[in-house]
Amino acid sequence: MKRKGILLLLAASLLLTGCSWLDGRYVSAIPHKEQRQEIQTDVVSASNYQELMAAMESLIAAGTENATINVVDYPSDMVESGMTMVVRYARNTYPLGAYAVEDIHCELGTSGGLPALAVTITYRHSWAELQQIYRLENVNDAETVIAEALESYDANAVLLVENYFSRDFTQLVQDYAAEHPETVMETPQVAVSLYGSGLSRVVELNFTYQNSRDVLRQMRSQVKPVFNSAVLYVSGDGADRQKFSQLYGFLMERFDYTIETSITPAYSLLRHGVGDSRAFAIVYAAMCREAGLECMTVTGTCSGEPRTWNMVLDNGYYYHVDLLRCSETGGYRELTDSEMRNYVWDYSSYPECTGVIVPETQETEPSHAETTGEPAAEDVTEPEPPTETAVPGEIFEDF
Repeated sequence: MKRKGILLLLAASLLLTGCSWLDGRYVSAIPHKEQRQEIQTDVVSASNYQELMAAMESLIAAGTENATINVVDYPSDMVESGMTMVVRYARNTYPLGAYAVEDIHCELGTSGGLPALAVTITYRHSWAELQQIYRLENVNDAETVIAEALESYDANAVLLVENYFSRDFTQLVQDYAAEHPETVMETPQVAVSLYGSGLSRVVELNFTYQNSRDVLRQMRSQVKPVFNSAVLYVSGDGADRQKFSQLYGFLMERFDYTIETSITPAYSLLRHGVGDSRAFAIVYAAMCREAGLECMTVTGTCSGEPRTWNMVLDNGYYYHVDLLRCSETGGYRELTDSEMRNYVWDYSSYPECTGVIVPETQETEPSHAETTGEPAAEDVTEPEPPTETAVPGEIFEDF
């Protein structure tokens, strides 16, 4: 009776140390420190290489650390070579394995008197991290995930793409940030890592910001009222050109601006009056879109220097609008392609700006000669007023 009690105590202690038995053969099973605390021992079967490969995929996808694979129907002389190939496939070709698996250890033995493999898998990413991976049909679906990550100021996003094709993720991030300056305060640096080979890939995107998440959220909360006010500033029943002009006035009259580049364009422009041509263009475009107006940004050069300006759709025709040039010349003005002297841009990427062709039958306002009988005075160009130099302020506020 005493001997029986000792045997039961020994068996219990072996179970508590995480050991398993394969007909007398001991296999160590030490959980990876980042994995789930409970010890997992799954049992699956495989009779050929394809089934063995599928079994390994399912174990990794579930974050399984310890498993027994029954190979009773697998040709005995091919089990070890098949397992070697499967381990190589799981760690290099299978996307989820290439991303998540640190090591795979297999040992051939028996279970219940039948041939079996004891498998131990360690991971470089926790089971909780595996659950955060986005499963996508193709790369185009990544746009929604990236948008959510940027607006939350997440440090990374991991995507499992079933039908992968090459995509410039860095450009995708930059484009989204430029189109949404009201919500994305800073464009992060992007590091892209690909895992696996073949049709499916795991794409790991790591985002690096110079400002903390809390600071960026504070910035967004401070510029949001400005964007809301811009929409209210626009006359609801006015013509498009009037609305574009009103938004121009709302933005350009806020400060005596300092022309400098900032990593937080919307915040620096709207809170401190500091920005470059790109900051003016992306903020103005966002305000126009919020007001229901079509406005895009154009990137090119002016007199050989990098320049960003806008292109607006006014009464069915596209026009160029360079806010800084308007400010220098005294007010809002829309320009056609032919008027954009010294500007260069990718003409194939944007609509033509040919301007409005006024029909001869269209009614026009009476001329000065018609109303007074006196000849009209010659146009006189007023000299440009001297430009005031703003005093640069601090780009960031203390929170």
